[in-house]
Amino acid sequence: MRRSVLCALSCAVLSAALPAASAAAPPRPGEAARVPFAPRYEAEQHGGIVRTANTSAKGLKGTESINDDSSITYVDVDSDPNTYNSSRAELRVPSGARVSWARLYWGGNLRVGEQKPPADNGRVLIAEPGGQYKALLADTLIGHRTADGADAFQASADVTELVRSSRSGQWTVAQVNVAMGRSKVGGWGGWTLVAAYEKASEPLRRLAVWDGFETVGPGTGELRVPVDGNRYPKGTGGRLGVIAYDGDRGTSGDYLAVETSSSKSVRMADSANSSDDVMNSSISEFGTGRTVRHPDGTNTLGYDSDVFDLRGAMREGADRVHVRFGSRKDTVWLGALFLQADVRR
Repeated sequence: MRRSVLCALSCAVLSAALPAASAAAPPRPGEAARVPFAPRYEAEQHGGIVRTANTSAKGLKGTESINDDSSITYVDVDSDPNTYNSSRAELRVPSGARVSWARLYWGGNLRVGEQKPPADNGRVLIAEPGGQYKALLADTLIGHRTADGADAFQASADVTELVRSSRSGQWTVAQVNVAMGRSKVGGWGGWTLVAAYEKASEPLRRLAVWDGFETVGPGTGELRVPVDGNRYPKGTGGRLGVIAYDGDRGTSGDYLAVETSSSKSVRMADSANSSDDVMNSSISEFGTGRTVRHPDGTNTLGYDSDVFDLRGAMREGADRVHVRFGSRKDTVWLGALFLQADVRR
């Protein structure tokens, strides 16, 4: 099942004289303070899911590891004077695989020392490996909510055709509409590119992507997402990916748990993410920084894009895979979840 519409990618390559994104924002889809989680993509096929990600914000010198009440500026790795932020990361699609679906997610905080115009939430620039920037417009409802001193948003768009036709290498995303400056809640922002692929030589797997825009924090209760309702035998391998915003490193109380039966729940954790501070400003995969990124700092100041090993949660098998997400101290926004799980026949 696919909830996405076809790619809303502009056909025109942007010139070097491109004005700042806020100068002429295009028409955009509607916004909502809450977007309930729902399936975006589901498939059972030989293949898997890959992702790449990076941050769009960083701390000024002396505050590189602090988010709240610190001075935030932009990451900007390109040589284009018309972009105020940009970052790169490598997407690794296995050789010989065919991309069946791909989507870019981006978001952040509009209110720090400056106030960004929400009209620009639904637009970024994207460049494939070796390519030039293209305008990418959000093609679905944008999550946008002001709460607890922050002005948070997430947008996304289908990029299947662009990823399918591109070679492996570094992707660049620019003009993510995040603010810079200083505020009590800090600043954050970033992007994640998720792609599903088919390859006959790989195991048969169930793939699922769910997205939305939900807030969890003190007093809100936890969010429960039923990402998969299928049965799995003992020892099933798999991975679980998450995209979230404003998880502060060092603030305990936030967790991501996988429930596989009515009585079993396993908290996700690895060497990069503790079970009681899982939203800790990191971009990691199985506890390591496997993604090649520019910049490649380990503290992404409130932006999380992590992939966890599901073998521990699936050790005894499962009759479903439900995700529970909560935070007792931080206010955290959850943007997307994706699952890859082996099927044995």
